[in-house]
Amino acid sequence: MTNEIGFLLQMPAKGAAGAPASKYKLSEYGEVAIGRDRNCQIALESIAHGMVSRRHAAVRPLTQGNWTGWEICDLNSANGTYLNGQKLQGCQTLQTGDRISLGLDGPEFIFESSVTPHQNKPGFPATKTSNFEQREKDALTLTQLFPIASTGKQLSQKAYLYPGIATVVFVVSLFLAVGNSAAFNFLLSAYLAGAAYYFIYQLCGKHKPWWVLLGTALATVLILLSPLLIGFILVFREILPGRLPVQGEEISFLPFLIRMFFGAGLMEELLKALPVLGAMLLGNLLKNPWRDRIGVWEPLDGILLGSASAVGFTLLETLGQYVPNIIQNITLQAGPEAGQLVGLQLLIPRILGSAAGHMAYSGYLGYFIGLSALKPRKRWQILGVGYFSASALHALWNASGAISVLLLALVGVLSYAFLVAAILKARALSPNREQNFATRIFYEK
Repeated sequence: MTNEIGFLLQMPAKGAAGAPASKYKLSEYGEVAIGRDRNCQIALESIAHGMVSRRHAAVRPLTQGNWTGWEICDLNSANGTYLNGQKLQGCQTLQTGDRISLGLDGPEFIFESSVTPHQNKPGFPATKTSNFEQREKDALTLTQLFPIASTGKQLSQKAYLYPGIATVVFVVSLFLAVGNSAAFNFLLSAYLAGAAYYFIYQLCGKHKPWWVLLGTALATVLILLSPLLIGFILVFREILPGRLPVQGEEISFLPFLIRMFFGAGLMEELLKALPVLGAMLLGNLLKNPWRDRIGVWEPLDGILLGSASAVGFTLLETLGQYVPNIIQNITLQAGPEAGQLVGLQLLIPRILGSAAGHMAYSGYLGYFIGLSALKPRKRWQILGVGYFSASALHALWNASGAISVLLLALVGVLSYAFLVAAILKARALSPNREQNFATRIFYEK
């Protein structure tokens, strides 16, 4: 075997002229991973290189007969790997002098080798490496024929294996539930709500046990089914000016908005926040690792639990109130088949809209609950701003539907924008942001 030695020379960052370059020796027996993950062989600082993925790229040895070389492979990074200014697709063999960039303007490395000359470049004749490259292109391996044999943990980490399994299970369950409208509606709404929540979970990028999230949703359902709801209705809709308009009552926009603020915003957001506040208090009473798993210690915890609480609220409200009511009304007018069809038509937009509705308001309020845990001296100020702003968004959504569909859509987009902005800021504030698995396009300040 040719005794070749390969290196990666890390170029100094822009604005760091005169700084020494770092040199990393490549392995002839295993890959050298580059990224922000501390387990990478070339680990980059998260703060300085926020555009780099946790496992961004890898340099792997290639062996053919008596010849050895290396290739650079992109590991499905968020911002891509560039080789000599061209975005890398998959893997490519390295030549001496090749410039590797992690992201278009990210950290840059130069590949150096004691044997491999510049290939296919003006002024350099073809050598043995061209034969090696041809053999490499023609080689056929077992993992190329059976890709599943080499994917390993990437199936679950990068290929959305678990959501795929859940989808298959729900599809089979839906087939079994055909003819049973109640079971079909429940399964469909649970799947759609889970998909919407999974989207928010991926944006947050923080691991939280599934049973904690499910428990939060179930706790909200139990609160709504308990006598506590009657007390909330009495306070917010009878004592406070939150009485909902009766059918046929004419009311202008501003009084209607005020009623929605008290009778829907303040009341429902407090109801949904109770399990989140309960998890915060419970976490304070427990010891690690349970206190970290269950408790609310940062804004991301609050967003995850607040959004989970909203899932429980949305499912019970949709399946227990809106869908049965419209099915009953349409059935009396046009028959049971028409009633079931209209009920299904209402179910889908209500559940999908929860990402820009109940999950947006409750997740946004959860951000402030988590922020109050980080800044306990400002707790009441933080909670007050979060509670009233989330309630205002909620009321605006309820009231805008009476004005126009376009205004309703605008408020929905605004609510979703508030939630996403809170998630991005929560990721920046997170004490554990180095372990965050969400896609990082840039480092938030």
